[in-house]
Amino acid sequence: MALPHPPHRLPLLGDVIGMNPQAPMQSLVDMAGRLGPIFETTTMGARYVVAAGVDVVTELNDERRFAKYLGPELVALRPAAGNGLFTADGDDPQWRAAHELLMPAFTKQSMQGYHDTMLDVAAELTDWWDGRLGQPVDVPADMTRTALETIGRASAGYGFGGFGDAEAPPFVGHMVGALQSALVGSFLRESWLPNRWARRSERRVRRHGEELGAIVDDITATRRAMIAACADDSSAPTPPADLLTMMLTPGPDGTPVLDDANIRYQLITFLIAGHETTSGAMSFALHELSTRPDLIASARAEIDQVWGDDPRPDFEQVTKLRYVRRLLDETLRLHPTVPGYFRVAREDTVLDNGHRVEAGDWFLVLVGGLHRDPRWGPGVDAFDPDRFLPERVRSRPANLYKPFGTGLRACIGRQFAIHEAVLVLATLIRRYDLAPTVGYRLRTAERLTTMPRGLHLTPTRATQGVLATR
Repeated sequence: MALPHPPHRLPLLGDVIGMNPQAPMQSLVDMAGRLGPIFETTTMGARYVVAAGVDVVTELNDERRFAKYLGPELVALRPAAGNGLFTADGDDPQWRAAHELLMPAFTKQSMQGYHDTMLDVAAELTDWWDGRLGQPVDVPADMTRTALETIGRASAGYGFGGFGDAEAPPFVGHMVGALQSALVGSFLRESWLPNRWARRSERRVRRHGEELGAIVDDITATRRAMIAACADDSSAPTPPADLLTMMLTPGPDGTPVLDDANIRYQLITFLIAGHETTSGAMSFALHELSTRPDLIASARAEIDQVWGDDPRPDFEQVTKLRYVRRLLDETLRLHPTVPGYFRVAREDTVLDNGHRVEAGDWFLVLVGGLHRDPRWGPGVDAFDPDRFLPERVRSRPANLYKPFGTGLRACIGRQFAIHEAVLVLATLIRRYDLAPTVGYRLRTAERLTTMPRGLHLTPTRATQGVLATR
């Protein structure tokens, strides 16, 4: 069967009408609302089959029939991220070795070990904002520093400089450059444009990747020296039992589990994925909260009840913030920071709607479209955290909510991200009222991930709640 496609398709150019080159994924979400749960789009020869409805996505998530596919965007990122967990082929033995090695780093026990680091960074953030009360703060920049500092210290014992008026750490600039260049390069590679244009983008990705590699190689060299010193001198500081130490620890036979190149790519992957999506989620959440004082009041009441005036709530106190967690879940529904993932057919098959699929055919699962499926009920574009009340979650199809991907290749660090985001959001909600900039309209920057563009909020000390009385 022929798939729907946007109207007004032009010769050679394809579906350029209605496509915003600065925000292609948002354009696809708009198309999904008009074209239905599965459709195709082609722009200058770059063809995508897009799945945005829960029934077809449920089929594509069936691991017996379909598998993870890197897709053009992730292939284009490989010159920088190599065979890290996010960009490795499914049959790469280094992916399986790294996945099995690093899974214990995300157990509940390990998560409890990261909690104090998250508290420390959140306290540094509030110190920074306390010095800027009544002044607009750059929310995406500050959430980026928060998340990068957290993942750097938690995964590798490395700080990126914390908060201050200085420019963003070099890691952030090279990360953004690699992500943006990969996004452009993926389109160029799929289009009918001459390959030299795609190769130019690939060189930019590689150049940024070399800079990222140099940063993480320095971090790794410092840790190796620490491990060696501890082996030679029992009084030397013990290396932290974090992700980096896990990767550097030999296996039972005394040989490295991961080679040096893979360690580099895994650390790049964790530093990028461990902060970029979390910072975007926290930024979008703060935008939504700034426009809804009623949500802040409800969240603050819960935080006051669970945390009281404790400046350093323990791990379990964070997990008890059910309402704040619903705010985060609804943020990721309405503003998924990873806007899509890819699936590929393992063999010839036929979808329930009659569409014939050949082995090797691939699909883009459009998370922003899936999260606006009619099964969510009326008003899918409205921000409503009560969508995630337990009884409403139980009544929905399992595959309706996929902000972290699906299957074995879903985000390995999702519990880390959720705990950090709930902790930071709760810390800010109970301490500040947040005023939006007059006339601001939410715009989204796309660079494989998504982030609010130009979002500034003005924090003032909370006028209600436990901290307001101190």
